[in-house]
Amino acid sequence: MDISKQVVIVSGANRGLGKQLALELLARGAKVYAGARNPESVDLPGAIPLQLDITNPQSVMTATEIASDATVLINNAGSATGASLLTGSLEDIHIEFNTHAFGALSMIRAFAPVIEKNGGGSILNILSVLSWVSTGQEGAYAAAKAAEWGLTNVLRLELAPKNIKVAGLHVGFMDTDMTTHVDAPKSSPQDIAKIAIDGIEADLYEIIADSISQQVQQGLAGGVPALYSQLFQ
Repeated sequence: MDISKQVVIVSGANRGLGKQLALELLARGAKVYAGARNPESVDLPGAIPLQLDITNPQSVMTATEIASDATVLINNAGSATGASLLTGSLEDIHIEFNTHAFGALSMIRAFAPVIEKNGGGSILNILSVLSWVSTGQEGAYAAAKAAEWGLTNVLRLELAPKNIKVAGLHVGFMDTDMTTHVDAPKSSPQDIAKIAIDGIEADLYEIIADSISQQVQQGLAGGVPALYSQLFQ
């Protein structure tokens, strides 16, 4: 895929990784719709600010009417309530699933016909290494990301006959507003954005963005003992 010839909609493009993805796309010559709940918060010269709340069906539908020339969708918008599945509020847990699972699905259901009409293209879901493994600290977030990984796998098969590639990007902690409370090594969102767009251009189905994601991926074959050795001590 030649990114310079694509029309890309990026959700959550007003900050963090979303903003860096939009900047990288613009630098490579793509037309970019920068989606955000508050489009006035989008500071991206050259991009088209787009009011977008992926948890609001009407907002999503309106976005398809405005970005009717889209050929690439990047589902980046996220939330991080920190809710425990056992003790967190159900409202916070619903926020995580409504954003990462149902929100991403809503965007794909709405934009897949648009991308197909425009000759095909790609969809990239920004996942997480936590879609594969849990640390025990971000229960609802990890579970919602696991659900998003599951729907990525299903839709990859369903949309392939329509000439739409569905990819997932797995990444650990990044140095963004959402991880200011995390004391752990963090990747640069600028670097991850480059890796993500390189992956789209290379037509990859799975983009492993950092070493921790690579290590966890390799550990999947070892099952629970490999991923959760603390349970066997």
